[in-house]
Amino acid sequence: MLTGKRIVLVISGGIACYKSLDLIRRLRERGARVRAVMTAGSQKFITPLAVGALTADKVYTELFDREAEQDVGHIRLARDTDLIIVAPATANLMAKMAHGIADDLATAVLLATDRPVLVAPAMNPKMWANPATLRNVETLKRDGRHFVGPNRGEMAESGEAGLGRMSEPLEIVAAAGALLRSGSQAEAAKPLAGRRIVITSGPTHEPIDPVRYIANRSSGKQGHAIAAAAAAAGAEVTLVAGPVNLPDPQGVTVVHVETAREMLAAVKTALPADVAVMAAAVADWRVASEGGQKIKKDGSGKPPSLEFVENPDILATVGHDEALRPKLLVGFAAETQNVLENAQGKLTRKRADWIVANDVSATTGIMGGDANTVRIVSASGIEDWPSMDKQEVAVRLVQRIADHLKRL
Repeated sequence: MLTGKRIVLVISGGIACYKSLDLIRRLRERGARVRAVMTAGSQKFITPLAVGALTADKVYTELFDREAEQDVGHIRLARDTDLIIVAPATANLMAKMAHGIADDLATAVLLATDRPVLVAPAMNPKMWANPATLRNVETLKRDGRHFVGPNRGEMAESGEAGLGRMSEPLEIVAAAGALLRSGSQAEAAKPLAGRRIVITSGPTHEPIDPVRYIANRSSGKQGHAIAAAAAAAGAEVTLVAGPVNLPDPQGVTVVHVETAREMLAAVKTALPADVAVMAAAVADWRVASEGGQKIKKDGSGKPPSLEFVENPDILATVGHDEALRPKLLVGFAAETQNVLENAQGKLTRKRADWIVANDVSATTGIMGGDANTVRIVSASGIEDWPSMDKQEVAVRLVQRIADHLKRL
C-alpha cells in the first residue's frame, strides 16, 4: 500500500525523535518516498544530516528559506504528498495545530495541507493527561486529524512511566497504510465491507493469588495487527484482548479480558460472525482454587502445593458448536517442536478451517517480537509464507480471508 506513496514526515522536538529515524527506514523499505520537515527543537535531538541520509532527499527546516520559498515551498510540501505523518508530535506542536498557529515551517505546512494527517503523540504522562492537551486532541480529531498512540511504558525521565510513549515505528507504518487504503481506494480497498469478524489477541492471566498469576510471553502484536488490517479492509471487528501493552486499534470494538474463561465468554457474546480468528495465546491451565490472600513462605523450604485444572479450549468450543461456528474459523498454533504435526492435529480436533502455525522457540524471537514466519495449514494442504513483519502477515491473512469469503 505504501509503494510509490509520497509522505511528508514532520519531526518535532522530543527525545522520541530517535524513533523517527527508524520510521523513515521502515517507510522507505515499503516503497514510500519520504520528505522530512524538522522543527528547531527536533534538531536538538537528531541532525538534519542523519535524517537526510535516510530519506535520500532534502531536509526542510526553515520557513524563510530563500531557495525553497521561491515557489512557495511550504504550500508545495503541504499539497505534493499523499499523507503527512507527525512523529513525534509534542504537546506544543499539537496545541499549535489545534489553534491554527503557523510560526515555523512545520506548522505552516500542517495549516496549509488538505491531505490526511496522522499524528503520533509523544510526551510525559502528566503532559498527556493535562486537560489542555486532551482538549487539543479532541479538537484535532473533530478537525479530521488521525491518531496512532500514545502507548504506555517507561519514559526517558528516570522513574517516570505511563501513557505517553510514541508508538513504535511499525505501528505507525501500519496506521499509515490503513489510512491510505481507507482514503484512496474506497470499495476496492474494502474487500471485507459488510462482514463481521471476531479476533482474539494476547495472553491470558490466570490468578494464583491476588499477587501472582500464570501467563505466557505473547505480546498481542499479531492479533492486534490482524484486527487493524481487518478494520481497514472494511470489516466490523470485535477484538477480545487479553492483558497487553498495546493501544486499541482504530475502528475496532475492543473487549478487554484477563482470564481464559472471561475470553471465552466475550467471544460467545461477540458471535455469530462471518469469521473468527483465534490468535490469542490462551493459558492451557489454571489453579483449581485461587488463593484469597498472598501465599506466604511457611519456613519449611517447600513450595506450596498447587492443583491445576484445564482451561476451556476456546477454538474447540467455537469449532464444535454449530450455533457459534462462523463461515471461516482460523486458529493459531504457537509451537516449539513438531510444528506441522501439531498444527494438523489441531485442525482436525478443533474443527478449524485454517491453522496459522509458527515456531515460537526462543531462538526465533517471534513471541513478543515484530516479525513472524507462518505456515497456513488447511485441509487442502500447507502454504509456507516468508518471514515478514507482523503487520504484513496481518494484511496478507486478511486478503486471504476476503478471497476465501468471495468463493463461498
